[in-house]
Amino acid sequence: MISYSPAEVSQKTGFSIDTLRYYEKIGLLYDVGRTAGGRRRFDENNLNLLRLLRCLRDTEMPIADMLRFVQLLRAGDERRRERLAVLREHDSRVEEQIARLREHQRLIRHKIEVYTAAESTTCS
Repeated sequence: MISYSPAEVSQKTGFSIDTLRYYEKIGLLYDVGRTAGGRRRFDENNLNLLRLLRCLRDTEMPIADMLRFVQLLRAGDERRRERLAVLREHDSRVEEQIARLREHQRLIRHKIEVYTAAESTTCS
């Protein structure tokens, strides 16, 4: 089985080593292996979970919701519908974020047009 050091996982996921420790401490990350010397070793399952956590974090899912999702994940298939509900709720929030960003982008583009027009008038 392939395993990864904390530094390798940090590079692959963008999480700092301190964040990896913190996520393990609060229960977001679980079943992290250890070497005979007690050093953390991550497997593909850990890496896949961290990739999902990166996505959820980058889309501003609160840590409490991430914890709830991971607890449901650990509970197994009988909690699949609840996991799905958490993800659907988050997806709805992401849609709202995207709409807000599009609105901000429209204003920014409008200002670009205004300043570009003013610049071409001034330069003539």
